[in-house]
Amino acid sequence: MNQHVTAEVADPAHSPPADREDVVRLVDLKRRFGATPALDGVSLTVRKGEILGIIGRSGAGKSTLIRCLNGLERPDTGEVVIEGREIGRLGERELQPLRRRIGMIFQHFNLLSAKTVEDNVALPLKIEGRPRAERLARAAELLDLVGLSEKAKAYPAALSGGQKQRVGIARALAARPALLLSDEATSALDPETTRSILALLKDINRRLGLTILLITHEMEVIRSIADRVAVIDAGRIVEEGPVWSVFADPRSAITRSLLGGIRPQLPDEIANRLVPAGGGETILRIDVAGEAARGSLLSDLATAVPGPFRLVHGGIDHVQQQPVGTLFLAVPGNDADRLPKLIAFLEAREARVEVLGHVAGSV
Repeated sequence: MNQHVTAEVADPAHSPPADREDVVRLVDLKRRFGATPALDGVSLTVRKGEILGIIGRSGAGKSTLIRCLNGLERPDTGEVVIEGREIGRLGERELQPLRRRIGMIFQHFNLLSAKTVEDNVALPLKIEGRPRAERLARAAELLDLVGLSEKAKAYPAALSGGQKQRVGIARALAARPALLLSDEATSALDPETTRSILALLKDINRRLGLTILLITHEMEVIRSIADRVAVIDAGRIVEEGPVWSVFADPRSAITRSLLGGIRPQLPDEIANRLVPAGGGETILRIDVAGEAARGSLLSDLATAVPGPFRLVHGGIDHVQQQPVGTLFLAVPGNDADRLPKLIAFLEAREARVEVLGHVAGSV
């Protein structure tokens, strides 16, 4: 990394005071469009140096939230506080310097096709009125940071999607922002390119201490890069916490649905045979995390509650260096006294246990 970039980003003249831990604070934010509440009492903080992911389905309120953050949308009630300053009542002239503290990267890149890569990166500095030599020097530093120094004189049409997004990231960093907003920045990219862009953002966060707020509908993006996640649904934050904790024990139906594609699910051939009662085997879902997922849970279970059971599906993954697992067990249903003992043992080991149903015969 270019050390000059690090020094400039850390320059106290461009950084918030060291004792200001919250870069963003939202307090009971509400915004309606006609009879429809786009935001319905959102309260949230983004701490200095962290990556916060906000995830939700289309129409959940993500776009309105990000427009309120950069001052393009005014909330009906509530507060938007950026680096200690409430922006809801600021005029357009007062908002301009504050907007320079917020970098923005977009799903479709938003590059100017008639300008070279270096001129696209330098554009925020041109708007500020900085001398051309200073603008180009800064652009060169940032293109080096994102690995595109050799493309400085190229035009956007000559770039791949991933390269265009790297230019977008460099442009967003040009004015040395305190906050980087990412609005579905990887949704238009293929999986391999998405991974490289997320790795770049994580590296920038680590090297520069830059605060990042990600808006996405993809839980895999959250898993790859975020420190904390907030789940938004119908304009409300329905769940919030460290990523590994939310993955391990999702409380809301929308979170469980969003996690469905990346957490183990009961295979259809078993799920389609489930009935509420009776049957030859009881199917249990067991969610574990942390120490419970590190130990020999199943062998300990077999010792503590003797008798047959079978692992029919599942596994242990790692999120934020924490083990998170989902296991599906089939337990013979001919011993009514044993099942409560199995469940009690698992819950004593801090596992979350759910009886999914019963299957006739064996699975």
